[in-house]
Amino acid sequence: MTYAVVASAALAAGTIGLSPTADAAPRSHQLPGSVPSWATAAHKVGHSNSSTPVDFRVYLDSRGGDAAAKYAMAASTPGNKAYGHFLTPQQFNARYAPARSTVASVKNWLRSQGFRVGVVPSNRRYVEAVGTVGRAATAFQTSFANYKVQGKTLRSNSSPLVLPSSLKGVAGVVGLDESMALVHTDKTAQPPAGFRNAQPCSSYWGEKTTANTPTPDGTKLPDSDYKAFAPCGYVGAQLQGAYGMTDAIKAGNDGSGVTVAIIDAYGSRYMAQDIQTYTERHAKDGVAPIGNLYSEHVAPGTKMRGDNSHQSPSGWSGEEALDVEAVHTMAPGAKILYVGSPNNYQDMDAAMNWIVSRKAADIVTNSYGWSTEALPPGYIKPFTDILIQANAEGISEFFSSGDNGDETGGSGDASQATPDWTAISPWVTAVGGTSMGIDKSNSRQFELGWETAKQSLKDGAWTDPAYLYGSGGGTSRIFAQPSYQAGVVPPSISQIRGGQPMRAEPDVSALADPTTGMLVGQTQLWPKGDYSTDNGSYVDGCQNGGACYGEYRIGGTSLASPLYAGMFALAVQRAGHDFGLANPALYKMAGTSAMNDITKADIGTYPGAIRVDFANGVDPAGGYAYSVRTFDSDEDLTIHVRDGYDDVTGLGSPNGEAWLNGLANQ
Repeated sequence: MTYAVVASAALAAGTIGLSPTADAAPRSHQLPGSVPSWATAAHKVGHSNSSTPVDFRVYLDSRGGDAAAKYAMAASTPGNKAYGHFLTPQQFNARYAPARSTVASVKNWLRSQGFRVGVVPSNRRYVEAVGTVGRAATAFQTSFANYKVQGKTLRSNSSPLVLPSSLKGVAGVVGLDESMALVHTDKTAQPPAGFRNAQPCSSYWGEKTTANTPTPDGTKLPDSDYKAFAPCGYVGAQLQGAYGMTDAIKAGNDGSGVTVAIIDAYGSRYMAQDIQTYTERHAKDGVAPIGNLYSEHVAPGTKMRGDNSHQSPSGWSGEEALDVEAVHTMAPGAKILYVGSPNNYQDMDAAMNWIVSRKAADIVTNSYGWSTEALPPGYIKPFTDILIQANAEGISEFFSSGDNGDETGGSGDASQATPDWTAISPWVTAVGGTSMGIDKSNSRQFELGWETAKQSLKDGAWTDPAYLYGSGGGTSRIFAQPSYQAGVVPPSISQIRGGQPMRAEPDVSALADPTTGMLVGQTQLWPKGDYSTDNGSYVDGCQNGGACYGEYRIGGTSLASPLYAGMFALAVQRAGHDFGLANPALYKMAGTSAMNDITKADIGTYPGAIRVDFANGVDPAGGYAYSVRTFDSDEDLTIHVRDGYDDVTGLGSPNGEAWLNGLANQ
């Protein structure tokens, strides 16, 4: 894992300097951090086509250095005289937005280089430009090549970008290289076309066990500590009850008056009807009608767009369904705004900026990220500035912490361990994952760290366990420890590599384990057959195949983030004000009854569950696959569940009224 060398303390404050020390009147300067760490000779596979179109953005620094960052932190910190005094977008622009003269200079230079100048948002955060790879090579005095990275062929400049010294205030250039194509959704067990849960599965934890339920094909399961069949997927009242939100929601503290935005790539053309179907089917399960609470902001043509060279839009439709249904489950009175990027690379930052520049939401949940923080500062700094503006306006940003533990694949190699970007940013609340059992009375029976090892049934015996996936977390190499973590995160985590204390994540956690996940519904493409008889899943009217609504259990920190964001909407409503960066308020409750501290206390009683899956994903025709999914299997990782703050579950999960009141009373 190669890491860019940056000034961690400055980066944590959102103030990376990108202008080099001047020599005697230099005519140009290199833009530091403008070459991705993956653009190396070893990965090079050829030159880029100079005629390829490029659409990129020149991001600009905020005025006043780190003044915006200082204000955002002060306004988000309980006890500070500025606490709760958030700015409108207009006020932020007047104080901190890039100067109009800077925008004019950048536009003039881009035009002089033959680029077409495109969008400049209202907060003047960037200037869009359109041209070709060849024109970009000439303008920025570099060359472009193609590189093989994580199975993808991506374009990058081969040397740092060069700008004229007269061009001041440029924070970074995004879109010339294709680092953004490495983004992934933090959602595991993504259904390939149609996908259904197989029986047996339980409607609540412990309903079906090997003692009371036979396998569907008569397969004999070997005796073991694993007795419970996995839940079919929790719904509505189960999740509200497990986190102690039932009474609040019934009393009208349901997120009313709060807007939660969801950012994903692309957009499902079926989402509006799918959320309607989902709420109707599960009204009996405590899921409220959606009414007119759901809306979308999606660029024209996005929903109809085909595949691009990096990732299929269809792969994001399940992400959208999960996010929307999870937020609505926990905040049935909140407005939900879905903002879909036209692609899964650089336009996702523009989607965030669209929300921030008009303060379109109180809370944003983001279920995507990069499986490293080793991105060039030219990517990190501009997005950090957007997050700082969000916090200064009172917007709370939640990001999933990732689904691959410490990113070592279970090797435990500390040199390869890394948290994910954007969850590791000090300006967001990183949401880690848990495994959870919900009993017949909708109470939380247990909650453990989500780190899964899998054992498969082979020749009548369970194979040896092997790490599969789990909650992302770890300690940053580039972000200094933010003030809110001081005294809470133990040195064994914050200083795991020695030196000064560094930022650790996640901050908090919620349900994420796909084995104990949430039941979600969406329109999927089904092969021919009748799938409407399965009592754990709905697929109606698909006897002849086609696009039909179906339901399945799913998880990932992609579930944890929207669940937590939904609960935070209840906290915003109860407090009567926005929070901005939620972390200072959340860390103030560390070690109190407001937080359900996730420990290893129940691992002996609830070691894991047996999962039954259709081998072909849809029906018994291909047979069944049996596996054991163990809970809190972090032995082969560098991150571990422990008492108090830990780098798998953070501070823990919400504890009902104590959590709501703890936030409201700060």
